[in-house]
Amino acid sequence: MAVPNGTSYDNFDDELDFTDIEQKYHVDLDDGLDNIIVVDGVPIIDKAKLDRLLAKISKEFTRKGAAIKSDDIFVPWDNTSGKSKGFIFVDAGSADAAAFAVNAMHGHPFDSKHTFLEHLRAWLADPQGRDQYVTYRGDDVEIHWHGKPSQCEIAYSKKNWTELYASWSPLGTYFATLFRQGVRLWGGSSWEPHQRFAHPLVKLIDFSPCEKYVVTWSHDPITVPPNLPQGPEFFSPEDEGNNIAVWDIKSGHLLRTFPTSLLEGEDPSIKKQMQWPALKWSADDKFVARATPGQQISVYELPGMGLHDKKSLKIEGVVDFEWCPHGDKDKDEAEKAAKSGKPLKKAKENMLAYWTPEVANQPARVTLLEFPSRRILRQKNLFNVTECKLHWQNHGDFLCVKVDRHTKTKKSIFCNLEIFRVREKDFPVEVVELKDTVTDFSWEPKGERFAIVSSSDPNLGNPGPGITIKTDISFYQLDRAKNDFKLLRTLASRTSNTIRWSPRGRHVVLATVGSSTKSELEFWDLDFNSEERREGQAVEWGTGIQQLGSADHYGVTDVEWDPSGRYLATSASAWRHTLENGYAIWDFRGQEIEKHLLDRFKQFIWRPRPRSLLTKEQQRQIRRNLKEYSRTFDEEDAAEESNVSAELVAHRKRLVDEWNAWRVRCKREIADEKRSRGQRLDGDGHEGEEKEEIEEWIDEVIEQIEEEVVD
Repeated sequence: MAVPNGTSYDNFDDELDFTDIEQKYHVDLDDGLDNIIVVDGVPIIDKAKLDRLLAKISKEFTRKGAAIKSDDIFVPWDNTSGKSKGFIFVDAGSADAAAFAVNAMHGHPFDSKHTFLEHLRAWLADPQGRDQYVTYRGDDVEIHWHGKPSQCEIAYSKKNWTELYASWSPLGTYFATLFRQGVRLWGGSSWEPHQRFAHPLVKLIDFSPCEKYVVTWSHDPITVPPNLPQGPEFFSPEDEGNNIAVWDIKSGHLLRTFPTSLLEGEDPSIKKQMQWPALKWSADDKFVARATPGQQISVYELPGMGLHDKKSLKIEGVVDFEWCPHGDKDKDEAEKAAKSGKPLKKAKENMLAYWTPEVANQPARVTLLEFPSRRILRQKNLFNVTECKLHWQNHGDFLCVKVDRHTKTKKSIFCNLEIFRVREKDFPVEVVELKDTVTDFSWEPKGERFAIVSSSDPNLGNPGPGITIKTDISFYQLDRAKNDFKLLRTLASRTSNTIRWSPRGRHVVLATVGSSTKSELEFWDLDFNSEERREGQAVEWGTGIQQLGSADHYGVTDVEWDPSGRYLATSASAWRHTLENGYAIWDFRGQEIEKHLLDRFKQFIWRPRPRSLLTKEQQRQIRRNLKEYSRTFDEEDAAEESNVSAELVAHRKRLVDEWNAWRVRCKREIADEKRSRGQRLDGDGHEGEEKEEIEEWIDEVIEQIEEEVVD
């Protein structure tokens, strides 16, 4: 059909402006995730069984009153195996429907082998992006939300939740508590128990980096009474006499047990300090190893816990070893290969470093070894060695070997730092020579800097009560132009004995821990002039180190950053002393946010966070648009402040209204009383009104000053 001037209806509609109507009837869609449920414990299937699985899940939800359709379910797939990942996302339609579905379906048995569970990482979906921490005081254990003052609250609390201490798993998924009967793991929003490990009188636990396995230890050897239940999750007679147990977290099955010492013929009555963790994990959870001092390193392959290649690494004199951590780049490559289903052309093997002391005419030696190929990558001979400590940077870019050396007369000790640049060809080694004893060493996370605490105090070896050890704090950084580590700055004559880097790097806290006379905290920024450097200005080496603040927490025993690197927690534990126990939380500048003095306070631990799911490009995009995000956060802060101000204004207005109402009521009562007496009311006429005269007096004070001239 045509309209005048030969214009079609389509063109006619294009010329109309509907913006006013669209604005009037615009509907704001909820772009949050409150309506999404993550369901764990779903059967792992291939795509041929997908339709049957979706139909079954829809039926189970609907039967419980949480009606959903198959189209509301999203199933993640593992491209490598071609199977599902064992969890699903469900769109419940609204936040209320999602909450109802979680309460209805948590713990619901799907079949004889699978039970629906709430997802164990539900806390990561907190709308305010808050972190959590746990406190242990007396018999009370509390999980707290930490954020802005108005957002801080207790998420969960329980009495007698642990008998010994509490611990988080490395990625924050599980919360572990210890009892006489063994270990229990908890998690999810409801904090229901998810696993238990029956190791009586357990004293220590250690998780693997990827949270697949856990190691338990008890001082008392394992005994198996005749009436003990049998099964893969219980000890058997062949485990008797051992102290260490390795468990699979998901199934709860016992994998293997070990004695505390592997030395044959060792007298068990002689007490020796045990090294913990006794078993050390590779970064990908594929291997776990332990050293037999002076003889060998035994590496076991997971999940079977069999000795790799059925033989240990025979290393005469071996003292200690450490696995190399994996960096973000290594993890990204592994995840990319897993998603594509194609193996890497040159897969990166695990690496471990170990050291051996001087034996006869053989010098001490540090060795880098590739595993499972067992290929030696680099060796470095060392002389006049008393002790070595191995310190990997958290991304595996550098290895620092702190070498305590003695003079030929063995009367004095000095220190060298042997630093391996692991990512470079032939593993070049830089040496930093120091005259003093190094008491603490710490790499900057994700960075090329490190800090040390050193001292030449004569009381260092034998500190008495009330004696404060004087220390120096030094910062070093890799100079790319010269390919060596250069001193940035030394802070002399301190009492600090502990270094704590922010997990984001840049900021560091220097603390005096465990002293009865000093308890100082110093907050430092190592990139204070980063804006000048970013703008291309020449910045002198080491001038970016700036102190942001200082504080004091009497009797401090523990210092720990939160996962965001914005807050620091200090605590004074009753396990160490009984004076002013409690905890405090500070911002990165050293400003105290909150402090709690609590009798019988024992433990404070931040809940760890897993690695970010954002890609490097997405993170760069966020940094580029940081001002836009900051504007949103500033508006939220202003709204919160205005809410507080609005409450205060409303309170004051209510008081004023009450005062005005009382005043009006009093005037009305006075007017009624005057009428009853026949008196004229104020304002009825002006003839009989009394005039009020106001006199204004002004006093002037004149100060007289006499000046005398003295000859």
